[in-house]
Amino acid sequence: MGKTGGKGLSLARRLYASRSLGLAAGLVCVAAAMYPLDPPLWVWAMMLFNGIFWPHVAYQWARRAKVPYHAEHRNLLVDAFLGGFWVAAMQFNPLPSATTIAMMAMNNVAIGGLRFLLVGTVAQLLGVCVGYFLFVPAFIPETSQLQLYACLPLLCLYPLALGWICFRQATTLGRQKRELLALSRTDSLTGLLNHGAWKDQLEVEFQRCKRQSRGGAIALIDVDHFKAINDTYGHVAGDIVLRQLSKVLKQNLRATDVAGRYGGDEFCVILPDLALGSAAAAMDALRDRFATLSYEQSPALKVSLSIGLAAFTQAHTDATLWLNDADQALYQAKTTGRNRVICSGDGVRTAHTAITL
Repeated sequence: MGKTGGKGLSLARRLYASRSLGLAAGLVCVAAAMYPLDPPLWVWAMMLFNGIFWPHVAYQWARRAKVPYHAEHRNLLVDAFLGGFWVAAMQFNPLPSATTIAMMAMNNVAIGGLRFLLVGTVAQLLGVCVGYFLFVPAFIPETSQLQLYACLPLLCLYPLALGWICFRQATTLGRQKRELLALSRTDSLTGLLNHGAWKDQLEVEFQRCKRQSRGGAIALIDVDHFKAINDTYGHVAGDIVLRQLSKVLKQNLRATDVAGRYGGDEFCVILPDLALGSAAAAMDALRDRFATLSYEQSPALKVSLSIGLAAFTQAHTDATLWLNDADQALYQAKTTGRNRVICSGDGVRTAHTAITL
């Protein structure tokens, strides 16, 4: 079943409860208005069907339809038609008629907005015309006290039920929106921020450093000889290495640090309020921990990291220049032997020897 089918079934389930409650309360309202008119037996039977059995028929009709969404909209038009029919049958008794029309209009607006309100109004007018033709009613300008009290359940309970349904729908939509936003900012393989989301955070951190005249550093991390890992051990092993690196980053960074996957086998970290020397020590320790990892699927596999670091300076006029310094430091790390941390403008920090491919 496609998206429309799932959406239609969801709509049908939501409306099943509200339609059952609304039509049961509406039956009380309409019956109180019809009783003094002494209608024939078939009218009472029609009232009972509309108020008690129609909600169940409508739900099964929508549930079994090829396109439940369209079927439920058809059911709503039937509701509107019958509402107009009962307005004419009640001889336009003011309070029961106004209550019926208002509840129908509220339902149509909640489901389909202004467009469906207009379509529902046309269906109501058609129902009024059919009812007028069958009953040729006279206008009854007075509402009895019994009829007033009979309208209260519909006036009080149905808006409450409809409001609760709308609240639940809004809550669900809000949660789904947050989940989609998180997915759009997250790398699916590693669970870290993706390239775009991390660069957004870098811009935020750059502006904070600029505004508050505070320090910080960024690191670009590259998995050494990653292509050789894929070629030798397979892409599944390569994915495991990337996930392991993201795990090490999550476990060893501070809560304020921001890690992301910059692309391919390259990762990136924002290290707020950290001097370059401290950042280099932290990255060196992380490189050491990663080098000691073992992989059950490929016991012979040993992997090292090359890391480039750059500290924020007031000379950086934009975040791109800051990032470029870290990229240049990473390039030096990769071209001077790999498996090391290099700080921009601060020479080479050679790592402990590690076995690389």
